[in-house]
Amino acid sequence: TSRTRLNRFLTSWRMSDDPSSGNSSYELETRGLPEFYLWSGIFPMHRSGPWNGIRFSGIPDDQKLSYMVYNFTENSEEVAYTFRMTNNSTYSRLIVTSNGYIERQTWNPTLGMWNVLWSFPFDSQCDTYKMCGPYAYCDVNTSPICNCIQGFNPSNVEQWDLKSWSGGCIRRTQLSCSGDGFTRMKNMKLPETTMAIVDRSIGVKECEKRCLSDCNCTAFANADIRNGGTGCVIWTGALEDIRTYFAEGQDLYV
Repeated sequence: TSRTRLNRFLTSWRMSDDPSSGNSSYELETRGLPEFYLWSGIFPMHRSGPWNGIRFSGIPDDQKLSYMVYNFTENSEEVAYTFRMTNNSTYSRLIVTSNGYIERQTWNPTLGMWNVLWSFPFDSQCDTYKMCGPYAYCDVNTSPICNCIQGFNPSNVEQWDLKSWSGGCIRRTQLSCSGDGFTRMKNMKLPETTMAIVDRSIGVKECEKRCLSDCNCTAFANADIRNGGTGCVIWTGALEDIRTYFAEGQDLYV
């Protein structure tokens, strides 16, 4: 996406043997902290999470490819994501499949075919957009998979017990605007950042102060996880589409 309004995105084929445009697309949302959305028609199916300096918050598998270098550009002129191979004999591509998945594929010359390295939504539950509703997070290792953030309860206990989690959770006690503290949640996919406030000039300590001074602030995190963490992202609305990972992800303060 550039200042000239040129917006490039991926579109699926209609069917695996029909190259006309299909129903699924992969597009970069540039408001707030930019992130990719996988769409099925007008419905968002998966969110990549924002770029954290190394990878997209919700696509940890991409970082594990040693022969690939990634670049994310975000300035007043353009917002763009590119990748290149460090080995000239290796070929890789991102595609949206006709059945609605975003995949990274690498060419296998021995077999003469494309190998799928990762595919999203990989985990049909925790990778599904807004699986658990606001102020809840998805964890594949818990039962049920949806959990309220500490300090929150299900907004509708009956629905929650029926595994209908879209209503999410509500705060047990209202924010007092003084004396409130934060819970550190580790290994998280950051919440939806479309409406987040970003300041790359300050660190996490200053970010915490700014959040405490804003009665509408609901969470904060580092914008970049490199070198111990830099930059500040602040959320002032509902925290949506969060999940936890076993080892990846980053700290989120709620």
